[in-house]
Amino acid sequence: MGLEEYKGVYVFAQQVDNKISTISFELLGKAKDLAKDLNTEVTAMLIGKDVKSLADQLAEYGADKVIVVDDPECEIYRTEPYAHAICSIIDKFKPEIVLFGATAIGRDLAPRCSARVHTGLTADCTVLEIGDFPLNPMPNQEQKHNQLLMTRPAFGGNTIATIACPDNRPQMATVRPGVMQKIDKIAGAKAEVIEFNPGFTKNNCYVDVEKVVNLVSDTVDISAAKILVSGGRGVGSKENFQMLQDLADVLGGEVASSRAAVDAGWTSKDQQVGQTGKTVRPHVYFAVGISGAIQHVAGMEESDIIIAINKDASAPIFDVADYGIVGDLTKILPLLTEKVKKALEEKGQTA
Repeated sequence: MGLEEYKGVYVFAQQVDNKISTISFELLGKAKDLAKDLNTEVTAMLIGKDVKSLADQLAEYGADKVIVVDDPECEIYRTEPYAHAICSIIDKFKPEIVLFGATAIGRDLAPRCSARVHTGLTADCTVLEIGDFPLNPMPNQEQKHNQLLMTRPAFGGNTIATIACPDNRPQMATVRPGVMQKIDKIAGAKAEVIEFNPGFTKNNCYVDVEKVVNLVSDTVDISAAKILVSGGRGVGSKENFQMLQDLADVLGGEVASSRAAVDAGWTSKDQQVGQTGKTVRPHVYFAVGISGAIQHVAGMEESDIIIAINKDASAPIFDVADYGIVGDLTKILPLLTEKVKKALEEKGQTA
């Protein structure tokens, strides 16, 4: 079978409890850009039980078609039935590109699917674009056009690699939540809905789910925050993070951190920003006591405004910051918090 038979950009539309995950909308936005360059369509793969009604939401965020696999075996995510469904779709419809979110589900599902259909998978991509591969012409090597170029950090974030899969289809990638941007909602948009069920036969790879326990947590999703006050090793201690919390409370924001603060036990993993944490795009990002290593910057450089506070004037964080303050954070933060609080009170707003 020739590679030219594979057409279309497909997105795994992750849903949990019949609610579509935000990453699905973000991937549809990127898929729309890729499909435009390839002059093709965007198709969402929606798997679950009683999920057909969710198709319109996917259309409103860029899906031209929605393939629905609706079966009791898919009510709760399990690797085997979901992998069977995705691979069956790939075998029948032959997509050129397949995108997954790098969530707990996506990271479990994508590699199994890529292995079954004998293609490659690039994980945790930060950039996806259509172009030529190799990037530059090389002697005695064909340069192939209209390839999916998948860029991701490599070697612990110390370099950036651009990867392609020119000889196999589909081209597959996972993307972390928050990296791509969803398009503006197209109210009333409709997609062609294709009902497809490959049939499910239990085998020794199936697991039985005895009970699902939904844990109640006070943890805030920092990737959705508009204002983040983030601290690193330079904050000095867990107790000093209270100053960051005070500023965040006044601004109506949330507290985040670098990996160093998590490793030190000062903050939780859910608060970590960076290559091994979450990717965030707040309106305002305060980088307090954060040196600015590439691993951290990769997770916050798309913030609208970056304000760095650090006692080291040569810290790399100042290279990406819009505004910088050099000095002792234990003196700067309380003063800044008080000034913001006073300004809000003067405007009649609640601090």
